[in-house]
Amino acid sequence: MLADLIVKNAAHVLTCRGPAPRAGAAQRDVSPIRDGTVASFEGSIVFVGDAREGDAAIQPAPNATIVDASDNTVLPGFVDPHTHVVFAGDRRDELRRRLAGATYREIAAEGGGILESVRETRAASEDELVSQTRVRLDEMLRCGTTTCEAKSGYGLTTESELKLLRAIRRLDREHPVDLVATFLGAHDVPVEFRDRRSAFVDLVVNEMIPSVAAEGLAEWCDVFCETGVFTPDEARRILQAGQQAGLKSRIHADELSLSGGAAVAVEVGARSADHLVFVDEDHAARMARAPVVATLLPAAAFFLKLGRFAPARMLIESNVPVALATDVNPGGGFSPSMPFVIALACFAMNLTLEEAIVATTLNAAFALDRHDRIGSLETGKKMDAVVLAGGPVDLLRVGASPIRMVIKNGKIVWSSSG
Repeated sequence: MLADLIVKNAAHVLTCRGPAPRAGAAQRDVSPIRDGTVASFEGSIVFVGDAREGDAAIQPAPNATIVDASDNTVLPGFVDPHTHVVFAGDRRDELRRRLAGATYREIAAEGGGILESVRETRAASEDELVSQTRVRLDEMLRCGTTTCEAKSGYGLTTESELKLLRAIRRLDREHPVDLVATFLGAHDVPVEFRDRRSAFVDLVVNEMIPSVAAEGLAEWCDVFCETGVFTPDEARRILQAGQQAGLKSRIHADELSLSGGAAVAVEVGARSADHLVFVDEDHAARMARAPVVATLLPAAAFFLKLGRFAPARMLIESNVPVALATDVNPGGGFSPSMPFVIALACFAMNLTLEEAIVATTLNAAFALDRHDRIGSLETGKKMDAVVLAGGPVDLLRVGASPIRMVIKNGKIVWSSSG
């Protein structure tokens, strides 16, 4: 078979191949190959297997790129299924306040938090949003992310939400990282609607969602279902309106309390319920039957100093498929690194390394409905891959920069050697 990119002689190839999503004991299956080769042609994988078999089967195309991955590990490019990467402004002053003891809710009640980013983002142009976000996407790419979800939600007016989604569309076209757009007009109730919250829900349902759908700017609809933000009834109404407009559902659920978000996810058939810091066993059982992916964000719990993490071990033992994401955002998502998220998942949420790898690849791809094309190294899928200098355990060495190379669509898009 003809190949224009050949990554050969890897000590470990963690293919994560097979059906999605993985749940329960199956989430530990990374389907490894020792002394393996992965090859692609025109962006699609044409061979995954034993290096000696690859030598016999693969014909290098003229000017093919050949990577010697001896003593390295090859795994699928990371899929980050929950980010707020598009925003303007800087809220690092809030980090200092949290370090001094202020809580997320206290800061939000004083007009900070999401609403501070709303003020800055409304004032920014689309070009400014694209320019600022490109820097953050570059950081994510260097950490091995090849696909990420990107939410609106820092506009909270129809015009500003459309501006954010147009910026996402531009970045998806221009940047190596593939972006999956989510409409999150129901991220918070803006100041001008605080005494008329039902009118804001009406605006989201009757104006924002139809406008987003008319321009084809988003694939998903999300809502922050939480005590003090949007109620389960409001979340249900918004997500169902999104479905009627052709937008698939995902939801911020049970982050600060057991607020009913997981129950709404099951009721409306959401693909993913995210955060779930306070989810209980009863709701986990309902999610498993649906199934709804549990997308967990340990870096958010870490940076927000919530004092607890999502019960990942309980969710896996309940047979809920688990994905992991960075939650990159201006207030509580300060790390672009999926390896950092993997380390937190292992040491703060008791996942095995293999479970965490599946959670950042195949299950994360399923959470975005991309599992048919990314998330594993299998023939016919996109050649999105990460080459680690060392073994899989080196992902846990926070700050050690284990990533040697990032491959997107069969092209080397970042290399530690420059």
